[in-house]
Amino acid sequence: MNPVSDTVLERVERLHSSIVRVIRGKGEIVDALIAALLARGHVLLEDVPGVGKTTLAQALARSLRLDFHRIQFTSDTLPSDIIGISIYRQDSGNFEFVPGPLFANVVLADEINRAAPRTQSALLEAMSEHAVTVEKTRYRLDEPFLVVATQNPIESTGTYPLPESQLDRFLMRLSMGYPGLDEELELLKAGGAEPELDQLEPVLSSAEVIELQSMVAEVHTGEKILAYLMEVITKTRDHQALSLGVSTRGSLAWQRSAQAMALVRGRAFVVPDDLQHTAESVLAHRVLLADPLIGDGWEKSRKERAVIRSIIENTNVPR
Repeated sequence: MNPVSDTVLERVERLHSSIVRVIRGKGEIVDALIAALLARGHVLLEDVPGVGKTTLAQALARSLRLDFHRIQFTSDTLPSDIIGISIYRQDSGNFEFVPGPLFANVVLADEINRAAPRTQSALLEAMSEHAVTVEKTRYRLDEPFLVVATQNPIESTGTYPLPESQLDRFLMRLSMGYPGLDEELELLKAGGAEPELDQLEPVLSSAEVIELQSMVAEVHTGEKILAYLMEVITKTRDHQALSLGVSTRGSLAWQRSAQAMALVRGRAFVVPDDLQHTAESVLAHRVLLADPLIGDGWEKSRKERAVIRSIIENTNVPR
């Protein structure tokens, strides 16, 4: 494959620079989010309240010339509230479908774990198939289509944790963490991130995003890299701390994420660091811990990430 063109690098840099104007000190998280977008995957932002999960999603949406809708999930949110409904029109004598907020290019699903399982399933079906069915009629969602969902793992009252089969629909699960001291001081002086967020202008069109997405599959993954990938995947299936390892779908997701990360970094080929950099965010939510005493929430997420990190650290890197 030819080297990544200056046009591709310039587009990715434009998007990265726009988002980091608002999300400071989190360049790696921003790169991961951009990689998920280019890999045509969805993202789950999981962290404690107040660290900028929603702001990150909004910064991405405002940096793209795409339709954006935000859905604030609550326990009484119904599937029809997000998908849409059919309304009978007396003047025509026909039913007319009124699309819900899910019909957008970028959808922010805020606090997804507050929605009941039935509503979660309706959203995740759309994520998987890029289409919804209403009264036997199938409606395609416009491309590109990206869902950025947020959840607070430390909260339990009034929440419905996502089961493993639904977590698997997310390409990446990212955790932002607290900002650094200098970045937080800058936020305090600026009065928060909202003033900078309000000034963001779109830097990429839908056609430019789709073109970048089409390039991901062309990023070369060598035989040694694939062997390294499969060695890690196999270890998750045999690890004593796990009762369920990464599936074949997870293997493909990890490869695609690494290809997208290589493109974000300006390369037309995958190197081990691309796999290592995306391992926790892509694989940790696709395994099942063997310890039955570990419940849902923050502790579970941390232990899943720790197991994947340990496997990566104890696997020889190809040369």
